[in-house]
Amino acid sequence: MSMVLPGVVGFKLSGKLRDGVTATDLVLTMTQMLRKHGVVGKFGMGELSLADRATIANMSPEYGATMGFFPVDHVTLQYLKLTGRSDETVSMIEGYLRANKMFVDYNEQPQQGAYSSFLRLDLAEVEPCISGPKRPHDRVPLKEMKADWHACLDNNVGFKGFAVPKEEQNKVAKFTFHGLPAELRHGSVVIAAITSCTNTSNPSVMLGAGLVAKKAYELGLEVKPWIKTSLAPGSGVVTKYLLRSGLQKYLNQQGFNLVGYDCTTCIGNSGELDESVASGISENDIIAAAVLSGNRNFEGRVHPLTRANYLASPPLVVAYALAGTVDIDFEKEPIGTGKSGKSIYFKDIWPSNDEIAQVVQSSVLPDMLKSTYEAIYRRAELLASLLREVEPINTLDEPYPPYFKNMTVEPPGPHGVKDAYCLLNFGDSITTDHISPAGSIQKDSPAAKFLLERGVDKKDFNSYGSRRGNDEAMARGTFADIRIVNKLLKGEVGPKTIHVPTGEKLYVYDASMRYEAAGQDTIVLAGAEYGSGSSRDWAAKGPMLLGVKAVIAKSFERIHRSNLV
Repeated sequence: MSMVLPGVVGFKLSGKLRDGVTATDLVLTMTQMLRKHGVVGKFGMGELSLADRATIANMSPEYGATMGFFPVDHVTLQYLKLTGRSDETVSMIEGYLRANKMFVDYNEQPQQGAYSSFLRLDLAEVEPCISGPKRPHDRVPLKEMKADWHACLDNNVGFKGFAVPKEEQNKVAKFTFHGLPAELRHGSVVIAAITSCTNTSNPSVMLGAGLVAKKAYELGLEVKPWIKTSLAPGSGVVTKYLLRSGLQKYLNQQGFNLVGYDCTTCIGNSGELDESVASGISENDIIAAAVLSGNRNFEGRVHPLTRANYLASPPLVVAYALAGTVDIDFEKEPIGTGKSGKSIYFKDIWPSNDEIAQVVQSSVLPDMLKSTYEAIYRRAELLASLLREVEPINTLDEPYPPYFKNMTVEPPGPHGVKDAYCLLNFGDSITTDHISPAGSIQKDSPAAKFLLERGVDKKDFNSYGSRRGNDEAMARGTFADIRIVNKLLKGEVGPKTIHVPTGEKLYVYDASMRYEAAGQDTIVLAGAEYGSGSSRDWAAKGPMLLGVKAVIAKSFERIHRSNLV
């Protein structure tokens, strides 16, 4: 009899993905299902390509799991061969897994998996979708997007609301972009980014994006020049197969030029918007949108000026860039006008699954992966040889981060918190991005002041993510999210709080230091799902450095609760 492992959710998949539905659509659908189910552990399945499995596994923090795992089967072995492993190595791996009853062979009598619970999903029911405007699990079917957008404009400020008055919803902000007439409305796309390590390593969606760009270009559609577009693949292999397929040139034509291989827009490294665009948004209070193929879209993460941020597949990122707005019904409204003067619709530029499969088959070659990964090892050897020539630096005299002070071998154990003040009072779904943002450092913030005092120019601030090695900067960046909602501020949004003894409104860091100087403890109050999102250690270290003695919440994201402990 199989032992049932606690916290393990099994997925039973049936059917086949419909034409036009991508792995990203499947991921966003599963993320929503798992969030509703309340998953905190793992899940397994065996009906997907390896690239699709990797895409799903990468989203595990968003659906609240420690990990997403899959049966080891023939698909796994095919991938090992594709990435240059020898037949001997692959045979050894298969033999070992079979001997230990860990290999799934679909030609044999299937074994029933032992899970705490099951979710069922018919792949034929998955439909094109995006997620947003503020959380990864707020999935919106593409056919409902226009109605959902208008509901967001109407709704009170929240995860699905901006509270824009009816009379303000149709306003147009006209401006000049490098001599060209331009305009912005609520929902105008100002950032369109194909970015995220895993989504942008999936050949079907990356080549699908190239096909959308090609079809649009041939019909005479082009992305507006004031939309900031970028392409940041998760691997150098992507560039090789985009070039081989001939599709990279069409992505370039639409502005999706290669910017690097790293975390970019998804973690807030989109860079500045053009000054004319930024002014148009700020001066007219426009709810501007970003559409990206990343896996996180929490408030304030992508860019300070994009209040609406939607996660989409790479092909959909290109489609929304061409449309220039999220306020569109792709089934009924044209994306634009082609060179023949004819209206071009979504169906005119969207490739079929067969088209994508043919390009994948002809463009993704095993030698591409093998040569790319061999180069990584050569670079590692070069780096090691350089490091051997570097003189070691004595850092023993430098101050250690404060959390090492008075550290004992054994943990001190629980202790009482008495007469503490409330530093912050939050509602539901405060993410690790709210607690310790990774994005840009705002010019008037305590972290900016700290850097300026040490001779760092504003242009060299970089991001909180790049400053993670400095506890002084990161302590000042704790609770510094520009969209954080603290109930003590009674409706005002931003990284400030009320210093209770004096009633003064201060930056959270400055209030914390004032409490600490007076010997007063503080606590944080929160609603459900406190600490959801990526497992960021600084989201636990930061509050500790601010002197927070306890976090009292309706519920915690399990990994973050462990980090706090």
